Amino acid sequence: MPATHVIADLHLIDDREPAARRLAGYLAGPARQADALYVLGDLFDVWIGDDGSIGPHAGTLDAFAALAESGVPLYFMRGNRDFAVGAAFERRSRLQILDDPTALTLHGVPTLLAHGDLFCSDDVAHQAFRAKYTDAGWRRRRLALPLWLRRTVARRARRRSTAAKRTKPAHIMDVNTATVAETAAEYGARRVIHGHTHRPADHLDEGLERYVVADWRPEIAEVLIVDDDGVTRRHLDPAGEFAA
Repeated sequence: MPATHVIADLHLIDDREPAARRLAGYLAGPARQADALYVLGDLFDVWIGDDGSIGPHAGTLDAFAALAESGVPLYFMRGNRDFAVGAAFERRSRLQILDDPTALTLHGVPTLLAHGDLFCSDDVAHQAFRAKYTDAGWRRRRLALPLWLRRTVARRARRRSTAAKRTKPAHIMDVNTATVAETAAEYGARRVIHGHTHRPADHLDEGLERYVVADWRPEIAEVLIVDDDGVTRRHLDPAGEFAA
């Protein structure tokens, strides 16, 4: 049965880590059976610009390109960690960049795909940052900075983010279900699929289906599978093959 695959929040640092090797195995194996693959942001832990980040991830980008060459359409949505991906990334990986959110019909169901931070409306500080990183002009100005300065800014931002997570109430970093419902209604969606929160779960919120894509961790990695029968989750073993 034709199936769409969805992944998000791998937070890759470089091609040498186990998660990157697991991804390469998946792209060369199970992903070849998909009728499309969607990556809903934060594929990388940080992306300071194509000029500074393609090198450490060249193997990963080439693995995506090989999957595209096999005939599987590939789509990418910027996350808050990799908002700076650009045209060179798109050419090298053959991942087509989508707007966040994007509405489409998947296997007969009107569906809204999103990275997910759009729905975390109670996190006022993050929404202020999101308003910046989703603005093309702001991204251009950021990418015009010298590479050394972008590296410094990225390191500082990661430290601030880690510190903030220790003090923010847990509910602030999760979605606001009213915001999800309002956004879904705006786009006419009956199903919402997103990542970002690192809280994988299947929800039914007053008739609206919502699926949170799992982040990848050393102990577990997961692919969300959408087909005519609905939505399921498949675990990957360390080699990137579907676990039994």
